[in-house]
Amino acid sequence: MSDPDITSCRTGSDHLVVAWLGLLILSLASALVTMAPVPPAALGAGILMLALIKTRVILARYLDLAGSPAWLRGFTMVLTCFSAAIFGLYLI
Repeated sequence: MSDPDITSCRTGSDHLVVAWLGLLILSLASALVTMAPVPPAALGAGILMLALIKTRVILARYLDLAGSPAWLRGFTMVLTCFSAAIFGLYLI
């Protein structure tokens, strides 16, 4: 028989490994985007979008806000507004 606490920890750690691999892939994508022959504005938008996706993964998986959708949505909304403001300043 297996201990229920151990199996729940194993499931939780599997989600963290998947999240970590996702963050690794998104980081690689960020590096590859910088080598693409695109206009600087599109490059900035792409990097900010990937960074926003990475923050959502960190909030949902590492900070375990996936179980609290209202908090996750609130943080995502604030970070999206912040990213839009940064992008707007970048375009100036």
